Amino acid sequence: MSDAAPRVRFAPSPTGMFHVGGARSALYNWAVARQSGGTFVLRIEDTDAARNKPEWIDGIVSALAAIGISQADPHFEGPYFQSANAGRHREAALKLHAAGAAYYCDCTREQLAERTGSPHLGYDGFCRDRGLAHEPGRALRFRTPDEGETVVVDLIRGEPSFPNSAIEDFVIARGDGSPVFLLANVVDDLDEGITEVIRGEEHLSNTPKQQLLWQALGARPPVWAHLPVIVNEKRQKLSKRRDKVALEDYLAEGYLPEAMVNYLMLLGWGPGGDREIMPYQELERLFRIEDVNGSSAFFDLKKLTAFNGEYIRALSGADFVAECTPWLMAPHAPWAPESYDPEVFAQVAPLAQTRLAVLSDITANVDFLFLDEPVDDEASWAKAMKPGARELLRDASAALSGAVWEAEPLKAALEAVAEAHGLKLGKAQAPVRVAVTGRTVGLPLFESLVALGRERTLARLAAAERRLREQGQE
Repeated sequence: MSDAAPRVRFAPSPTGMFHVGGARSALYNWAVARQSGGTFVLRIEDTDAARNKPEWIDGIVSALAAIGISQADPHFEGPYFQSANAGRHREAALKLHAAGAAYYCDCTREQLAERTGSPHLGYDGFCRDRGLAHEPGRALRFRTPDEGETVVVDLIRGEPSFPNSAIEDFVIARGDGSPVFLLANVVDDLDEGITEVIRGEEHLSNTPKQQLLWQALGARPPVWAHLPVIVNEKRQKLSKRRDKVALEDYLAEGYLPEAMVNYLMLLGWGPGGDREIMPYQELERLFRIEDVNGSSAFFDLKKLTAFNGEYIRALSGADFVAECTPWLMAPHAPWAPESYDPEVFAQVAPLAQTRLAVLSDITANVDFLFLDEPVDDEASWAKAMKPGARELLRDASAALSGAVWEAEPLKAALEAVAEAHGLKLGKAQAPVRVAVTGRTVGLPLFESLVALGRERTLARLAAAERRLREQGQE
């Protein structure tokens, strides 16, 4: 590695949502740039005009900002757009041809298959010495060395070598003269002064070709680092067709950006020791690209969710309320806007904070407070309203109506009812909870009753008793 401050780049294509694997790559590049006083270059590789959309470009920038990679940071440069450099891509292709490092080819796939006997074999070099001039329809191929090997210096994978005899004369410009991505990528890196290329393992097979292009253009290749592939629980590479992979989807579900960053940083690397939950600033200080593991990294949703729960519990009370607010408003909240009472929510927020795994769970935890009636969950009703529930609800209503409306007196009142019915408190709580909240699980019951208020609690108990009577329960 050079002693000069590194210039790294993150080069996504604006063709879809922001993949968590891309987020991991961006964070590793960001850490390398910041810890060494270097530069993080954002390049949008937008040459696929048929698939590019402006909203995807905006999505890339906003997703990076969400995980702390901000354009306002002095280490950030860009975004640059690959399409804006098309002229330089063509110049490089012509330069390689003029130097004898590339030649024109008019072979069709059918002709190649006829010569080799297979449609799957690589190019056979038929046009190497034909001296063809440029004409429309003729592709430009790079002349790979016949002998020796290309050694890739990779900070993660050592020095893998590739026999040059196994690298076909690959196309660098199409028949219409437009350079292919392989060449455009190298030219952009050259023009942007990139010194280290940190990217996914799937690009390793292209690296010897790109390194040959760097050398043919008279430049020293960058140092490479190919990150391990991220896999699901079946050890299959994460796929947007099969897995939930969009960073935006996780954030929209209520995963905190700080938790996502912490977890993604550990997909292939670890700070050592048993501690894993730590702020990005500390992770950045400890991170070394050389210590990244080359083996595939398992995206464990359960572990991510556990991380998120830790981060939620670490929020201050005010920050927790602020983070929950989007899920307490339209379109997430099932109640009318005027039904929401922030003071009531503030009463139960500390109770909810210790229980949430993702912020979106807050809605179901507190909806009983803001809906006119509790949710009608048939499974919860059937589970709690066993024979004897109607009589218990009647007695509970009578006992609670005369109690001081605070958690401990309400608990004592229901304990007395439970004892009279020969039940433990937990059994007696179940029908009361479902009558009041609609669910068998939720926030602590007696604190919930306090927040709901005496009048609404007693009305719901009475309504549940009537429903049981109508269902024929004695």
